[in-house]
Amino acid sequence: MKRSIRIPIPTISDPRESYSLRFCIRCFFFSLCGLTGSVTTVGQESPDSIDHYNVLFIISDDLTANALSCYGNQVCKTPNIDSIAERGVRFTKAYCQGTYCGPSRASFMSGFYPHATGVLGYKSPRDQIGDLPTWSEHFKNNGYYAARVSKIFHMGVPGGIEDGGNGADDERSWTERFNSQGPEWRAPGDGETLENNPDGKKPVVGGNTFVVVEADGDDLVHSDGRTAAKAVELLRDPDRKRKPFWLGVGFVRPHVPFVAPRPYYDPFLPYSSMKLPPKLEDDWLDIPKAGINYKTSTNMKMDIRRQKKAVGGYYASVAYMDAQVGKVLRALDETGLREKTIVIFTSDHGYHLGEHDFWAKVSLRDESSGVPLIISVPGKPAKVCNSLVELLDLYPTISSLCGLEIPAHNQGKDISALLDDPTKSVRQAAFSVAPSRKGFLLREERWAYIQYGENAAGGIELFDTRNDPEQFYNLASSQEHQPKVSEFKAKLSEKLISLRDNALGDDQL
Repeated sequence: MKRSIRIPIPTISDPRESYSLRFCIRCFFFSLCGLTGSVTTVGQESPDSIDHYNVLFIISDDLTANALSCYGNQVCKTPNIDSIAERGVRFTKAYCQGTYCGPSRASFMSGFYPHATGVLGYKSPRDQIGDLPTWSEHFKNNGYYAARVSKIFHMGVPGGIEDGGNGADDERSWTERFNSQGPEWRAPGDGETLENNPDGKKPVVGGNTFVVVEADGDDLVHSDGRTAAKAVELLRDPDRKRKPFWLGVGFVRPHVPFVAPRPYYDPFLPYSSMKLPPKLEDDWLDIPKAGINYKTSTNMKMDIRRQKKAVGGYYASVAYMDAQVGKVLRALDETGLREKTIVIFTSDHGYHLGEHDFWAKVSLRDESSGVPLIISVPGKPAKVCNSLVELLDLYPTISSLCGLEIPAHNQGKDISALLDDPTKSVRQAAFSVAPSRKGFLLREERWAYIQYGENAAGGIELFDTRNDPEQFYNLASSQEHQPKVSEFKAKLSEKLISLRDNALGDDQL
């Protein structure tokens, strides 16, 4: 018979020391007693002693919620992602903590804000967090099989996908890890470079460039098709029924280049039928220079034809990614694992598709800082939640739902109560950063406050999203709104102080 021993753990001031001591004690008792069951701490069950949920974490790359039909898009249909929303809670005000891949992924996987660790670029947070467990590592340490397929921590796209390397991954976070190599912009087919190619003479190029490739061949030619196939293989492994799992499935589309097999383009042809978002003349006159995104219709030299093709290419990439999500979900159903598995779908950040003549990420406007987020827990009904949440909240929330202790170092909030009552609130504001712009966002229910530089030297933006949901009119210079600006300056200063007071022991930035 399996036995479970509970061991009182002494209080340690440094969470890293506490975590290491806890597992040293576990290992000691395993070897001393020859136990076949697992040893648990007070208040925590082992995976062998209770029926833990599995975790299937599906993340897309550079995906705006506005491109999903479950978020209201009438042109780009995403039936498979929609099916998760039909069984889960769809969050309408979820925000990333960094508006490009590296800092966002390092944040939600480590449990720290970017300015707590100082990971503001494209690297693993391991050097900063030491022995503190990442999200998947915490589950692995508690008896779960933890695996990733493709991009969970940062991985360069297209370069890292072309060479099939591990990028900025953290090896100790996983039991196993798998990469999904693909041809990216080199895929055979009909391609066009849309960015900085006004005369059409530039060939299809690599890098972080707007390129559309209507590709020859089937889904398995490309990285995301291979990612889905590997995820399906792992789910069908009989071991998935013997031991709880945390499986991260990272799709790289719709990150540029916009590459998908030809059939996925059909619903979006001709490209001239694509609609661009409403625009305001002289839209940039009332915002600071730092508020103008790094990619715009102007500096990319994209005329209306190219802008519409960029939207169509993006949607085709989303449709292709959605089809791969469907393959993974079908395997989950066919193996009988769905009723024991929490399914999460999200993106690392949002994406501009021409709003304000902005394109891509980095911006702190809602299109770039906001993310799709759907959490489906077996037995809980579908709901829509309009409360403010952060990607950082996933680590503590899913730990709580799975009956695991929430590590003391974690800076996120447990939002599991919102899954039962979406009218509740756990945050007054969501916080996000654009490190390359020294930009900070405090997003409240009504107000969006953006500040460039900790002393606001780069300027300020203030938007009343109740009366101006498209964020066209910057109120930061309005005399009437100076009290509100002063209030937000103080809130931002307090936020930075609080997040830097953390388990790492000293300020990183």
